[in-house]
Amino acid sequence: MAVSVVPYIPETITVHLGAPDEEAENVTVSFPEYVKNVASSEIYPTWEPEAIRANILAIISFALNRVYTEFYPSRGYDFQITSTTAYDQKFIKDRNIFENISQEVDEIFNQYIRRKGFVEPLSAKFCNGTTSTCDGLSQWGSQALAQQGYTAEEILKYYYGPCIEIVEDAPIRSLGQSYPGYPLRLGSTGPDVVTVKTMLNRIAENYPAIPKIFPVTRTYDEQTEAAIKKFQSIFNLIPDGIVGKATWYKLVYLYVGVNQLAELVSLGQQFEQFSFQYPGILRQGSRGSDVRVLQYMLALLAEFDSSLTPINIDGIYGRDTARAVSEYQRSMGLQVDGIVGPQTWYSIYNRYAGLERELRSDPNQFPGFPDAAVGAMSQSNRSRSYSHMSQFAGRMMQLGDTDHKGVYMV
Repeated sequence: MAVSVVPYIPETITVHLGAPDEEAENVTVSFPEYVKNVASSEIYPTWEPEAIRANILAIISFALNRVYTEFYPSRGYDFQITSTTAYDQKFIKDRNIFENISQEVDEIFNQYIRRKGFVEPLSAKFCNGTTSTCDGLSQWGSQALAQQGYTAEEILKYYYGPCIEIVEDAPIRSLGQSYPGYPLRLGSTGPDVVTVKTMLNRIAENYPAIPKIFPVTRTYDEQTEAAIKKFQSIFNLIPDGIVGKATWYKLVYLYVGVNQLAELVSLGQQFEQFSFQYPGILRQGSRGSDVRVLQYMLALLAEFDSSLTPINIDGIYGRDTARAVSEYQRSMGLQVDGIVGPQTWYSIYNRYAGLERELRSDPNQFPGFPDAAVGAMSQSNRSRSYSHMSQFAGRMMQLGDTDHKGVYMV
């Protein structure tokens, strides 16, 4: 999990020539060279061009997922990927590269697959489709589809689902690490602190002994220190309340695991480029991005709670928003004044966060929500709510709001 929201293409990648725990050589090559090697080892140059392109995009995306999630570094290894198909993709040191595959990689090495609304490159697993089968792309099956006239994108959607998209012109930079390079402790400030709190809060959903941190701010306070100490004690780290390299990568390892970011069926990490921390009192007359976030949370809740009236997301705290807030306060037994103070804000957020997590986990099998009329809701409506949530997240990202106290990913 990188600090940067947008994944990047690494200039180089280090390949371990064997199984992860096997003593073997590490080879560092340029990322395009790695993709060319794997593609030349995995598929045939005589295949249809669209099949070759689809397979190369799957190879790129899988490798970038390993880089983005720091899959191996978070486990203590000094490489990004292995050369064995039992774990990753086939890489053969110093092998010959097929010319047409080389040309294709040079054209698309900075493209990758992701699910719409999600950040991480898709863990685009694949198999040959003859001696082995899997839930991902069938290599020989992709050739058969290409022979039928399928494009590369159609082939990928056939195997990975219609909700994927191809990212083009991804940024290229030197391979980095998410660890900031220095310990975070009481008094530290900045986006890395926000990242720590976000990871902790998500991990705490699976390990409830870890106290959640609200609000999520940029300051490493006593609440954060206490949560880190509990995290460290649970996972056999020195409980000093300081996020050094070992604690950071244990957080990354678990965050990637609970969100299944390194799996084909990922819960996903969204482009939520807006803050959910309390922005201060909001009331009639308030305007701006904080109001839009409030309206979005209320709008999503209203789709699953018949006691709440749907509202528009326009960034203006008018009578409709005040009425929606009053309805929510009444339903939750809060003081009914139509004004959003800290108690109302975090009550709305906590309810929204639970609903949003369930929707992302399985939008078609959402099991229910307190006081919600979910039973009568059709599968298409549930899916539409999920789609609405993802589209809004993307739209908020594009707005480029800069007036929040913190920016983080959920």
